[in-house]
Amino acid sequence: MKYGWRERVSGAVIVIALGVIFIPLLLSVPEPRSERPQPVLTIEQPVQVPRTEVPEPQPPASLEELGAPTETPQLEQVFDEEVPVEEVAEPSGRSEATAESTPANEPVSDPIAELARAADQRLAESARRSQSASAPASAVPGGEWAVQVGSFGEPGNAERLLEQLRKEGFPAYSRPRDNNLTTVYAGPYDSSEAGERAMNELKSRINLQGLLVRERN
Repeated sequence: MKYGWRERVSGAVIVIALGVIFIPLLLSVPEPRSERPQPVLTIEQPVQVPRTEVPEPQPPASLEELGAPTETPQLEQVFDEEVPVEEVAEPSGRSEATAESTPANEPVSDPIAELARAADQRLAESARRSQSASAPASAVPGGEWAVQVGSFGEPGNAERLLEQLRKEGFPAYSRPRDNNLTTVYAGPYDSSEAGERAMNELKSRINLQGLLVRERN
């Protein structure tokens, strides 16, 4: 047989347990639900208020009982009154002095024109200063100061730098050194101030950082 007596006993126990649980539920009658309480509306009695009788207004028998209207001051009378105005007399001495101080034929100076002339003069002075400052310092033969611009192992590079400096208006020359280098100088100049000015011009105009040196002839 496929199933033994143990399986049969356990199946019978399960069926009996289910029957014990569900059969009372199926046979029982549900209890009636308790009715919900209905809302009750209560109306209070109105409050008694004592009434007072008010007499009806009676119209006057004639217009005289109303009384005469009060008089208001008229505005015309207020404006008609003249207010005395005191005249201030200008001193005659002042008017004569101003008339004498400004003769008819004297030319009147224009402040705007004077300001324009002063501005033109300042612009001209600043232009002259900028031209003098932008001009490269002039070389002096036999000067002891020079600006060392660069040293090159190839002579062709030194020649190109010399041409560039001369095109920009700087006096330039080259000199060979003992270590097979060619050094390019700007100058020579008679003072260290002129050399410093030339060094600053090289930096601002062609972006070359030079070195101020003193040459020994």
